[in-house]
Amino acid sequence: MDKKASRKHRTRRTRAKIKQLGVFRLCVYRSPKHIYAQVIKPCGSEVVASASTLESSVVEGLTSGGNITAAAQVGKFIAERAKSAGVESVAFDRSGFKYHGRIKALADAAREHGLEF
Repeated sequence: MDKKASRKHRTRRTRAKIKQLGVFRLCVYRSPKHIYAQVIKPCGSEVVASASTLESSVVEGLTSGGNITAAAQVGKFIAERAKSAGVESVAFDRSGFKYHGRIKALADAAREHGLEF
């Protein structure tokens, strides 16, 4: 398998397990220039909260949307928005990406601001 196929395989495996658990999931996607996060209902049909580096309120004062500081900012915003929507606990869906760098920074920031996973 190539790199992309391996990531897709990890994604399917993780999402199947989260679906069995029946909990809200914090889904993260990263591109070279941006990072996106969504809190999705257990049924998978509704987004409860979202944040990304495309929003002007999130990237205020940042030089780039594709670095660790931007990811931490997105983590902070997604935690605040999820808590205001009444979600306290989520399962972390990293979309097959390694728990390292920007993904880790986003997760740590979300935990620091009160989201449990």
